[in-house]
Amino acid sequence: MGNTNESVVVPAPKRKRKHRPSVAIGLWIIKRLEKAIRHYSASTVGNTPFFDPRMFPWAPKLEANWETVRKELDQVLKNQDRIPNFQDISKDQKNLTQDDRWKTFFLYGYGYKMEGNCALCPETTKLVESVPGMYTAFFSVLAPGKHIPPHRGPYNGLLRAHLGLIVPEPKEKCRIQVGDQTQHWETGKCMVFDDTYRHQVWNDTDGTRVVLFLDIKRPLAWPGSLLNRIILQLIRWSPYIQDARRNHRAWEQGLER
Repeated sequence: MGNTNESVVVPAPKRKRKHRPSVAIGLWIIKRLEKAIRHYSASTVGNTPFFDPRMFPWAPKLEANWETVRKELDQVLKNQDRIPNFQDISKDQKNLTQDDRWKTFFLYGYGYKMEGNCALCPETTKLVESVPGMYTAFFSVLAPGKHIPPHRGPYNGLLRAHLGLIVPEPKEKCRIQVGDQTQHWETGKCMVFDDTYRHQVWNDTDGTRVVLFLDIKRPLAWPGSLLNRIILQLIRWSPYIQDARRNHRAWEQGLER
């Protein structure tokens, strides 16, 4: 796991993000539901920027099988140019990235299985399906020199996990800042954090960084666990997710042609 004692990088000034009206309304509703969860239910793992992966029973299994995942990733990367940019799948990511230096190969997106991609990575698919509460899983491919500016995730009912698969040297220059803490990825190791803290990412190396990116249901006490389940289902049905599904299907159809 990365070193939490690295020098803290001062975040860039906050930029106001613009969303489509339907997405903006959905985010407004979600923010109010977040407050209800905080008020009525405690997170059973606490509320910190980063978490010790040993708190989560599924983390050791991911780490023990990272080489298997890496072998399937290597096959995917043989056609790296054909992997879609994140903003090609989720149009609202244009607030964060508009070039071709952040690519995403989805296995699951908010519970929806990408059958074609999963067929190409059967062992990785079995592994992520074994993680309780897994909602999203994909390979996140970050090109040399890429910076993802400060932003926060849309909803605190999920936690984010990264399994380091390719971490270029010097690894200290391939890093993520969450809140006021900074860590770097390590090959074969999990990193778990709360993406609703403002965070940003740098790959200030000459190599490509790849992680297995997971969103996992946050452990909550009752009644927050029930409310969380309802909210996550509503998000699955939202235009934000349904648009991304259509875009992914269009990419798959383009490959078939």
